Amino acid sequence: MNTEFKRRDCLDNLHTSALAFWMIKLMHDNPLLPHFKDPYRLLEAAGLRPGQVVMEVGCGPGFFTIPAARMVGESGLIYATDVSPLAIKSVEQKIGKQGLKNVVPVLVDTVSSGLADNSIDRCFVFGLRHISGGLNSLLNDIYRVLKPGGLLSFENTIGPDTALIAEGRKAGLAAAGKQGRILKFVKNAPFETA
Repeated sequence: MNTEFKRRDCLDNLHTSALAFWMIKLMHDNPLLPHFKDPYRLLEAAGLRPGQVVMEVGCGPGFFTIPAARMVGESGLIYATDVSPLAIKSVEQKIGKQGLKNVVPVLVDTVSSGLADNSIDRCFVFGLRHISGGLNSLLNDIYRVLKPGGLLSFENTIGPDTALIAEGRKAGLAAAGKQGRILKFVKNAPFETA
């Protein structure tokens, strides 16, 4: 009986996850969305520049992935990470259609990216309202993969800025300012209030 309950719970979670992905895809693939939420403007605020190695946390269907790849150029690299196999498949299809060679889709296990320590120049987390595995675990992994002086840009959609700044500080990330709803954190930098 307990095994059947766990099996049903697992299937419910998979169904809910697939439904959530398709709802996000429907919204993000709408050709009108960039007129209301310009991905290039947000990525510029996140500090993306040519030649950088960037980790995108929660790439979803790739709304920010393709613009990010164009911004870092052929000499840069985007690791598009997500817990959803549907998201990874969507990104793979989009980069294939665009002929982009500087995007590596990564299916992650909760918040452990599996990327090498001190390998990332910039990391951005946009539009995530739920973080599988928890915010603290995510920030610890981001701290691990960021190079010293690396920048995390976080679009705050999950609570007050002060709470996110406190969580960032616990993970070793110092607040480095705010631009609109985007909070910036630097690895190994003195703490500033936003």
